[in-house]
Formats: sequence, C-alpha cells, structure tokens
Amino acid sequence: MDNKKHILIVEDEVELALSTIHFLQDNHFTCTHTSTIQSALKEIKNNHFHAALLDLGLPDGDGLVLIKELKNKNQETGVIIVSAKDTLNKKIDALELGADDYLTKPFFFAELNARIKSLIRRLNVEESKKIVINELSIYPEEMKVVVHDKVADLTSKEFSLLLYFASNQNRVLSKTILGEFMSSGYDDYGFSDDLVYTHIKNLKKKLSKLGCTEYIKNVYGIGYKFITN
Repeated sequence: MDNKKHILIVEDEVELALSTIHFLQDNHFTCTHTSTIQSALKEIKNNHFHAALLDLGLPDGDGLVLIKELKNKNQETGVIIVSAKDTLNKKIDALELGADDYLTKPFFFAELNARIKSLIRRLNVEESKKIVINELSIYPEEMKVVVHDKVADLTSKEFSLLLYFASNQNRVLSKTILGEFMSSGYDDYGFSDDLVYTHIKNLKKKLSKLGCTEYIKNVYGIGYKFITN
C-alpha cells in the first residue's frame, strides 16, 4: 500500500513548481501540479489531498477562492499559502477562509518540508479524541488537558501551544516557527519572541503545579523541544 502523502501544488511559476515537485518527491511525497484555478478545482473534486500549496496570483484569478473548496471537501487537508504577496490583508483573508499556514516567497525547501509535515501531524492530532503522554492527557475536541486526573486551567493560546508541541514531539521548534504559529489568528499578526516565551513559561508553570513532567525544554539560541524520550 502506498502511504505517501498527496500534495496539491497550485503555482504558475513553472521553474518554482518543478523545483518544488522534485524536492517533495525526493522527500517521499506524491505531487499533483496545476497552474490555474479551474484546473485546481477539477483536481480538488476528483482527488484527496493531505495538503495544498496555493499561490495567490494565478492567471485566472485569486488563489484564495480555492481554500474554501479544499476545506469543504476535507477539513483534514492542510492549506499553506505560498505567495510573494505578504501583506497583512492577504494573510488575514487567507486565515479567515481557513488557511492553516502562510509562507512567503522566496523560501527554503527545508522549511517548506518541515511546515508540511508539521501541519499534517497537527491536523491528524486535532482529529484525535484523546492524546495520552504518560500522565498528560489532551482532549482536542473539548480543548481540555488533564494531568494526574486534574484539569489544567489553560487559556486558548496555551492549549493550542501544547497541542502544537504534542504534534511535534522530539522536534526542535524555532522561535520564529512558534511565533508564526501563535500568530495564526488574524487578530494576532506578529508574535514577538517575548510573547512566545511568556506563553510557554505560563503553560509550563500551570502544568508543573499539577505534577506534570517538564516535557518542554529550551534549546539554547534556537527555540524549544517537547521531549518524551
């Protein structure tokens, strides 16, 4: 059985599209490429995708219109906007329509690879009824966290941050990536290192009070890592 993740690439820059396809195929993804909205709509109708990379400026219109189609077909399809149009309004529009992430051209392929894998893991985790890590239990649907049978009093940001760590166990997450994840809401454009640090500090403090193991470790000069082994 082929367990490769299927990625839809909607990009009209031919060289960039080919380079992206070659890179992702080398990293064990299956890719489908289109360069227009109309051809992308046909692919979305006929195929299942684990994630989609959407350009915004396409020959036949704005790529934003594809977000709703993808999410209506399958909520588990991760959507990453890839565009040089990195204005606040465009980011807000994309996020309000259901996009999960936003990557500005030019970008490093290694970062794209990490974003796709992280997004697929996170969406799969969010569909889970319960995530158990030793004494720590996370209930995504209920937005509830339990430590040693005691419910943690977390804010929505703290819960989202913990769920993000849980879906990226034993991986180093840079402050930049964490900041971009924390600013995924259109009302939180730009999340500074200090704000990331404050949310993580408060999250760790609340979990520690309930007797939770300190899973979130600082990686000096880089970011953080959720260590379970």
